[in-house]
Amino acid sequence: MSALILALVAGAVIGLALGALGGGGSVLAVPALIYLLGFTPVAATTAGLVIVALTSATALTAHARDGHVRWGAGLLFAAAGIGPAMLGSALAAHLPAGALQAAFATVAAVAAVRMLQPRGEAEAARSVRPGHAAAAGAGLGAVTGVLGVGGGFLAVPALVGVLGLRMREAVGTSLLVITVNSLAALGLRGGTVDRLDWSVVGPFAGAAVLGAWDGRRLASRAKARTLQQVFALALLAVAAFMLVDAVL
Repeated sequence: MSALILALVAGAVIGLALGALGGGGSVLAVPALIYLLGFTPVAATTAGLVIVALTSATALTAHARDGHVRWGAGLLFAAAGIGPAMLGSALAAHLPAGALQAAFATVAAVAAVRMLQPRGEAEAARSVRPGHAAAAGAGLGAVTGVLGVGGGFLAVPALVGVLGLRMREAVGTSLLVITVNSLAALGLRGGTVDRLDWSVVGPFAGAAVLGAWDGRRLASRAKARTLQQVFALALLAVAAFMLVDAVL
């Protein structure tokens, strides 16, 4: 029963962050699965992809209804990441648990630092440069495949800074990219998915999906920058703990 409660609470928090920020919440799924629910790093990254795919797809529908998804740019960005996501997923199965955990902690720390940096919103949408979209999308796909995270904390800045999307459009479009990359990475983890503890992963994913709807409403009422800073500080603390744990 305690594992079920932990799964529900962790899923709700992660969904809330993902729905409010368009990314970042999923990066807490893996450490929650490892430290709170006893998953191995490989099983946690696989379960993380399942949770991220379901939650992102749910949040995407809400943002799409509001007209905040740039489908052309998002599909171009996502298409470039499918191959790297699949290759990264295959690589993750052969990495030592400590190396995978250290890599995850490093990426989480980078994500937290990026979130804390001031970032202005693009004043107007610019034309999308296919080369820039492909390069950024490939890098994001690789991170998704190896570490089992959606990569929204990298996708949103890339969609704003590289592709020139407005912040609201970047948040919605990032969910499209996350969904595609997560499904691609899961394509090479079929055997691992079958061995997951679905009595934990199911409630976790369900709570995350419901939390994503609340997160979207929260984003419309609270300052996005404040939410992002609070989440970034929490993420930085988690990353530091994971890195120390992996090294020691």
